[in-house]
Amino acid sequence: MNPIVLITGGARGIGAATALLAAQRGYAVAVNYSANEEAANAVVRQIRAGGGQAIAVQADVALESQVLAMFEEIDSRLGRLTALVNNAGVVDMAQRVDAMSVARLRRMFDINVLGSFLCAREAVKRLSTRHGGAGGAIVNVSSAAARLGGAGQYVDYAASKGAIDTFTLGLAKEVAAEGIRVNAVRPGIIETEIHASGGQPDRANQLAPLVPMQRAGSALEVAQAIVWLLSDESSYSTGALLDVAGGR
Repeated sequence: MNPIVLITGGARGIGAATALLAAQRGYAVAVNYSANEEAANAVVRQIRAGGGQAIAVQADVALESQVLAMFEEIDSRLGRLTALVNNAGVVDMAQRVDAMSVARLRRMFDINVLGSFLCAREAVKRLSTRHGGAGGAIVNVSSAAARLGGAGQYVDYAASKGAIDTFTLGLAKEVAAEGIRVNAVRPGIIETEIHASGGQPDRANQLAPLVPMQRAGSALEVAQAIVWLLSDESSYSTGALLDVAGGR
């Protein structure tokens, strides 16, 4: 039976690239989306056209009821999960901390942190040998911003990703003896649509000169790191924070 992976925020950017690559490597893929059903269905169609197995599943990861419904749908349509990629996340407009509203902060941490916790919780219930599972892997998508800080633009985003780093380290130790490996990738400046959602569609090109490699990365380059961490090729790696940031 094919391994089964849930990719949150799988309709666009790094999530979509990871979904396509995982399918090529033999995974049955659950492509999660919050609002953009059309984009999620397009990823699913592309996977199926290549002979793979995929479904689109709607859920706002910040809402527990929707997360629970999503996992139940995957259980019934694909089977018992074997891997999770916590990729769903948001940024916001560039802003100093002294101008940030509570609404902005709640949205940031609800989606980027609480969402990852909720999805990991439900995944552990299915993967862990303690719960009758066969083990598996979780990859959290953090950011180089976790160590850079995001000053003057998005300290809230950077802080949410710092939480993901700590979450990765703690959960990895907690479930290591239960057959689950937990790692994170920390992308740097990557050419995806997320910059436009923060009001800076050309941000990747503008910041490329700050990267030692003198270019932005691609979603595929991050996806390759994620899929490696999901695979048995990284079987002795857990609690790792893998930078995919061109040396920045």
